[in-house]
Amino acid sequence: MAGQQEIQQYPILETARRQVLEQGVGLSEAELVEVLRLPDHAVPAALDLAHQVRLEHCGEEVEVEGIISIKTGGCPEDCHFCSQSGLFDSPVRGVWLDIPELVKAARETAVTGATEFCIVAAVRGPDIKLMNQIKFAIDRINEEVDINIACSLGMLTQQQVDQLASWGVHRYNHNLETARSFFPQVVTTHTYEERLETCAMVKEAGMELCCGALMGMGESLEQRAELAAQLAALEPHEVPLNFLNPRPGTPLENQQLMDGKDALRAIAAFRLAMPRTVLRYAGGRELTLGDLGTREGLLGGINAVIVGNYLTTLGRPAAADLNLLVDLKMPIKELQKTL
Repeated sequence: MAGQQEIQQYPILETARRQVLEQGVGLSEAELVEVLRLPDHAVPAALDLAHQVRLEHCGEEVEVEGIISIKTGGCPEDCHFCSQSGLFDSPVRGVWLDIPELVKAARETAVTGATEFCIVAAVRGPDIKLMNQIKFAIDRINEEVDINIACSLGMLTQQQVDQLASWGVHRYNHNLETARSFFPQVVTTHTYEERLETCAMVKEAGMELCCGALMGMGESLEQRAELAAQLAALEPHEVPLNFLNPRPGTPLENQQLMDGKDALRAIAAFRLAMPRTVLRYAGGRELTLGDLGTREGLLGGINAVIVGNYLTTLGRPAAADLNLLVDLKMPIKELQKTL
């Protein structure tokens, strides 16, 4: 644990100790920039403080989730980081997963101890066909598996939001991805405001909002702080933290991997921005942080993980993450059915 004297060496950490740890009030955008600019030798103190904040305001449990794609590839949007866009020369091709495979994946996810199973589709937004498949999948999964169901289906209409809520969808994922000021450099086929509209409807319908970040796309430190502050203002239940894994055929295929120390600074900053939010390890951590960095992040504010593979990239084996949680003496959150 970082000592009081060590924290006092860095005024921003002393501010965070008083404001975030003791009062539960997140840091401002300007203060987050200071955290992101801390020297390398101050990173352990920042992570330790973020871990104390997590324990104080979220508790010690870690939530485990699995994800699977019902429709992979062929998306009409031009998100520059995504190999599922049909506009890029990517090796990912359009594939639909049938319902028995979804049920099998949900069952396998539950066996790991996960409380959440997220169904994802690479679309701008769901059409009638996809909504019907989602309803059928939810019914079949609920018949056979005791797990909360989440969805990530792009931008929604009010009717679709209401349908998903009535079907018992526990949580909806719709990432902001990056700061408003950087967004036009990453996506041009839809706007930041359109994403915010879906997020607002999801919250108003009573579903938990999962709204994440993707870092390492060339944004500045100031823009990372901007994103953390914008997410804090949105007050999502959960924020997945992704780190760019440059995919062949995408506009960002030659982007350098984010520096591991910068990733750890970001983890600490996001926790100090959102003391009560679920911060979930998501894509790219295997490359950006490696095994040691993954461990440091779990002791630096992270309190949820996606286990197994992601949508188009391989993650760490589920057993590796689960064994790490045991090694760190972090209890896995038990299922509390909300459907």
